[in-house]
Amino acid sequence: MEGFDPKTSFGYEVSQRYDDDPRGDEAETVGFLARLAGRQNALELAVGTGRVALPLMRAGVRVDGIELSQDMVDRMREKPGGDQVDVTMGDMSRVATGRTYGLAYLVFNTIGNLLTQEEQVRCFQNAANHLTDDGVFVVECRIPTAPSRPGHQYLDTEQVGLEHVDLDAGQYDPLTQVLDLNHIRISSGGIRFSPIRLRLAHPPEFDLMARIAGLQLRERWGGWNGEPYTAASWRHISVYERADSTDS
Repeated sequence: MEGFDPKTSFGYEVSQRYDDDPRGDEAETVGFLARLAGRQNALELAVGTGRVALPLMRAGVRVDGIELSQDMVDRMREKPGGDQVDVTMGDMSRVATGRTYGLAYLVFNTIGNLLTQEEQVRCFQNAANHLTDDGVFVVECRIPTAPSRPGHQYLDTEQVGLEHVDLDAGQYDPLTQVLDLNHIRISSGGIRFSPIRLRLAHPPEFDLMARIAGLQLRERWGGWNGEPYTAASWRHISVYERADSTDS
């Protein structure tokens, strides 16, 4: 996608419609994270419009955030309680809040917005630097399917409605592990394109990134309700903790 800049892909227009199509599992997400956090504070990397942070705050967990897009933060500030989340602006793989947390989390495939392995490793390191000694880092991400598509490209029909059709057009580069993806909505009002670029990785690669950052896998689930992670799982929810100092 020539001319696409992922650093500006979550601008004003995206921020205004970002919450229009919720995934539907936000309550389960919040319940899982709240149980992990307990009475400790939490940090959301890429806090966005507060889709998870705000209900997690209402569940009794103090949440700070890191976010690259001022437009997304501005949208969160418009919501009830949106001014209570302390946000540090900047790259989630580099910026520091100056605090430590019992829980850091990164959900909704957002780690893929970092487009190189180096950046993703640095994100794990940054999360680890923000954890208390007994803190955990939670990553939610889809299991990549693009690498197995014929020709490393595809066109999927995501939704068919009476007045609109949603399509996903993707092209994957196996050398960089980067997927160029465009969400396309065709409706009576016209055609809307929502491009995004993601670096895909499988769980074992994330586990190695965690090891580099001094973390280790504690548990992995196939869903927010504790569904087992199996070969048929379409996503993984991985919980990382500090590696044992005696472990080599």
